[in-house]
Amino acid sequence: MFRIFDLSLLLNGFPIEKAKKELREILALSEQEHALFIENKKQEIVTFHLENNSFYQELVGIKTFKNWNDLPILNKKNLQKPLLERFSKGYSSKNSYINKTSGSSGEPFVFAKDKYSHALTWASNIYRFSWYGIDFNTSFQARFYGIPLDFLGNKKERVKDFLSNRYRFSIFNLSDPALEVMLKEFEKKKFDYINGYTSSIVLFAKFLQKKNIILSDICPTLKVCIVTSEMLFEEDKILLEKQFGIPIVNEYGASELDLIAFQNTEQQWQVNAETLFVEIIDENDQPVPYGVSGRIVITSLFNKAHPFIRYDIGDIGILDEKSTLQKPILKKLLGRTNDFAVLPSGKKTPGLTFYYITKSIIEDDGNVKEFVIKQTKLDLFEIEYVSEKELNLEQINKIKQAIDLYLEPDLKFKFTRKRILDRSNRGKLKQFKSLL
Repeated sequence: MFRIFDLSLLLNGFPIEKAKKELREILALSEQEHALFIENKKQEIVTFHLENNSFYQELVGIKTFKNWNDLPILNKKNLQKPLLERFSKGYSSKNSYINKTSGSSGEPFVFAKDKYSHALTWASNIYRFSWYGIDFNTSFQARFYGIPLDFLGNKKERVKDFLSNRYRFSIFNLSDPALEVMLKEFEKKKFDYINGYTSSIVLFAKFLQKKNIILSDICPTLKVCIVTSEMLFEEDKILLEKQFGIPIVNEYGASELDLIAFQNTEQQWQVNAETLFVEIIDENDQPVPYGVSGRIVITSLFNKAHPFIRYDIGDIGILDEKSTLQKPILKKLLGRTNDFAVLPSGKKTPGLTFYYITKSIIEDDGNVKEFVIKQTKLDLFEIEYVSEKELNLEQINKIKQAIDLYLEPDLKFKFTRKRILDRSNRGKLKQFKSLL
């Protein structure tokens, strides 16, 4: 069979077969061998960057290291300088994979991966998607993602879609007529799986619910739906399972790194322990025990073009108590570090708390399609929402009572009904944002 996806990677200089072979070897290691592999790779990648990367040498301040936990935490602000200043010796834009982060954290930057490291990223993706019978060379993807709107960027993305065997739905227009057009494509095309931003896919499911349609009835070739980039709430997962009639899989990744965690067939969020080393750390930058929440810090074990060592991705999470070094399990992703609200009492609370409270109430009747919450003052929160009809006083009072109960009294709320919500230039929906 003609393997166009693998061939396109090879033609772009990504040695995918070599990467697949190494990944198979890593997966075959015993638990003791894997522990040794992780320690060796950590030592190797730090030593490489201390010897070959002036940006990392300056950050660490020493040429050799003894204790892993003494290494500095790399953050996004450190990386907001020209890429040319961050390359390792022997690497440049000519022999590396270059991209930029989405900026959903508010701190975008350009990054580099050496070509072998990027090939391993694809090998890791291919392996995890295969858990659900998906083959990147043959399976047809319904893709719910943003797309560049400029002519050249748009055409480039369409070519990549063709080579990757996927059909892209633009998520910048999610009106009912646009969703109707998407539905028609599912009637015509034999899609194997859905992949894309959570909020857009959930909106499509709500549209199907309103029309009383199960997607797998009109597109019986569908096997699985994989959501990414935004938080998936349990109620939304239940809705997706019901309206799509297929398993729903939660993916957590970062373009500058790799797939970080992917829901396995046992419904566990299995962390990538083959190409990454994932730590959860406290406010003193020290690792916490399994079961304790903290900042998610990640080391890319293979990327020689650019250091991502003890890199603070900006998220808060918990590794399950059942985790092992070879099979870490992400128990919970609690949101981004900058998604916390500071209340007048001094209490600090995850922005998702507001989202859970308001979501459970205003979605009772299916009227509200989407909403976002912004903290504009210490005691003032603005809720922007898209709905068929305006929220009534009873619904607003219910939300206020719930917030008094779960958070603290005397917080003020402003509700604004909108036709569409502002998304990032990539189509992501940021569900909570503090403007303080």
